[in-house]
Amino acid sequence: MNSLSNSADTINSDSKKALLLPLSLYVKQTIELYLSQLSGHDAVGLHAMVISEVEKPLLETALEYSGYNQTKAAKALGLSRSTLRKKLEQYGIS
Repeated sequence: MNSLSNSADTINSDSKKALLLPLSLYVKQTIELYLSQLSGHDAVGLHAMVISEVEKPLLETALEYSGYNQTKAAKALGLSRSTLRKKLEQYGIS
């Protein structure tokens, strides 16, 4: 099996089969779409933009998952609690 087959799972939803792909493929596809819509303009600050677009919902989801316990969310994310608090402040998440 190739790595895509190993990392993708098939699920049934409303009698339809859907393929769950690795997050990296969704990110790649979205970045390619963004770049294709620049109409010849240069891409500037792409790394910071992508990181902020991914990091904020990651932090929000980790907080929800942990029942809004910052210590548990930090552990799930592999961050120190102080780093998590700085990132929450950076993104205006309370």
